Amino acid sequence: MGTARTSTDEIAGERRQLINVAYRLLGSLAESEDAVQEAYARWYALPRSRQDGIVSPGAWLTTVTSRICLDVLGSARARRERYVGAWLPDPLPDHAEWDHGRGADPADQMVLDESVTMAFLVVLESMTPAERVAFVLHDVFRYPFAEIADILGRTPAACKQLAASARRRVRVARAPVTAAGHADAVRHVKEAWETKDIAALVDVLDPAAVMTADGGGMVGTALRPIEGGARIAQYMVAIADKAPGLELLERSVNGVPGLVAQRAGAVMTVASFDVADGRVTRIWAVRNPEKLRPWVRDGDLSGRSRHGAG
Repeated sequence: MGTARTSTDEIAGERRQLINVAYRLLGSLAESEDAVQEAYARWYALPRSRQDGIVSPGAWLTTVTSRICLDVLGSARARRERYVGAWLPDPLPDHAEWDHGRGADPADQMVLDESVTMAFLVVLESMTPAERVAFVLHDVFRYPFAEIADILGRTPAACKQLAASARRRVRVARAPVTAAGHADAVRHVKEAWETKDIAALVDVLDPAAVMTADGGGMVGTALRPIEGGARIAQYMVAIADKAPGLELLERSVNGVPGLVAQRAGAVMTVASFDVADGRVTRIWAVRNPEKLRPWVRDGDLSGRSRHGAG
């Protein structure tokens, strides 16, 4: 039995869910928005009789969005190979901390939980497209494997195996850390960076720590990961020497404590951290201005563009 004339408001109300699904599948707000817009375009292109025959428009839109994301993921490897330097997922602000007054922004629709932390998204990037879709839809959004099978064009049993394989990757890569321990480590990094204290930075960084920066070829940054706590500490202090007036703010990044570096009110860098045993093991620094748009307050866009190469 079909729907009883699903209203436009009901259909529009699915957008938040769709953006959340797409971002976890793609790691890019712009690509997620495009995928959701395409799904809506396909819905509105259906004859009214076909729309009325769809029992759950929300489920239909999620299925279509997921298929679009699967296609995007299939071509992502080639696009990432052409990307200048390392590619990182888009960092997300907590709208309660970083209100820019644009409630329609995709970032404002995001539910911030463990499935959007930078550490988690980086693990997702290591999966095959099929693994990622099966895992995200089942383990994060609780979709049954029968529905996932329809999206992937595989059997439910095969989809279950894909999710299990993805789950093993997550278990190997992720070490639990308390929120307090994470915040303390990030605060120590901030204090040591502000005082240009190399010894203090080395102390809070794991000896095998890795720092990855994403400038997208648009701003100056390290094109390859920097390995080793001592090397990272020296690099961070060198940056501090070259960027007078840079202000560090403790802010939630993808739902966990992180740092935002700004100059004259313009956001220059958003940094995420992974922490184990009280020490920072990974730093992900996003500097690509296109990925920092959700961090721009009203009226700050021109300021960020002026200072983008700082």
